[in-house]
Amino acid sequence: MSADSDVDESSAPLIQHLAELRNRLIHSVIAFVVAMMVVFAFGSTVLDFLLMPIERAMIKLGNPNPTMQYTAPQEYLFTLFRVSMVGGLLLSFPVIAYQLWRFVAPGLYKNEQNAFLPFLIASPVLFLLGAAFAHYIVVPLAMNFFLGFADLPSFLSALVLQSGNVEVASQRSGIDIVFNGKVNESLDITLKMIIAFGLCFQLPVLLTLMGKAGLATAKGLRSTRKYAVVGILTVAALVTPPDVITQLILFSVVYGLYEISIFLVARVEAKTLARLRAEGVLDEDEELWPEDD
Repeated sequence: MSADSDVDESSAPLIQHLAELRNRLIHSVIAFVVAMMVVFAFGSTVLDFLLMPIERAMIKLGNPNPTMQYTAPQEYLFTLFRVSMVGGLLLSFPVIAYQLWRFVAPGLYKNEQNAFLPFLIASPVLFLLGAAFAHYIVVPLAMNFFLGFADLPSFLSALVLQSGNVEVASQRSGIDIVFNGKVNESLDITLKMIIAFGLCFQLPVLLTLMGKAGLATAKGLRSTRKYAVVGILTVAALVTPPDVITQLILFSVVYGLYEISIFLVARVEAKTLARLRAEGVLDEDEELWPEDD
């Protein structure tokens, strides 16, 4: 049996491929619009869910009935549109990924199809894990860090009262600093964190795909650990608040994903080497990626 038999039969001319691409794009856009409308129908509930970390931070800092505001008539509506677009994209991603797969798969070998499909499934799963990690761990830490500064004078006053110097505490004067959060600005922090962590969690998928394509090796990834550490620290400083604890959490998670990527790339190399030796392309003592002298 020839190698050409592994390829799905596709003799359609270019115009038919373009027509198929158009149909796939139309189906993807329809799925996105429908999903966006569904999310918009529950927009206020989704917005409450996204603002939950800042709500809990405000309650923790002594505000039992936290409120937020918007300062333009159209601001709340546009905020719901933003939430609907992000939520619609996430909700419709399985349909979009399926349409992409249906368009690309006929041009792939069977072994390439079997190799590509797991990554298509793992990518959204890892993104959701990263988003959940950001929403439930990182964003609450960030909100407590930012809002904690507003509570600092009260904390210092409490220390003075506990020391018995009530007179000094009662002489505190000045303007009270109160947090009146805007919905869109607070939502920006949450969405940026969710997207940033979701993308960071794609690292194993990206590096493993590069390993399968021969663009990255386990040896090369191990030799560039020090550069990876610097890069991860830089990303942690850019996408997280100036809070050492939050930055260390992001660094630990992403560096752990980097080490997992090395392990996955090494497994890909081992399977590729075993297959080439079984096919007689390489000798038993011959390496696919020879060691440097």
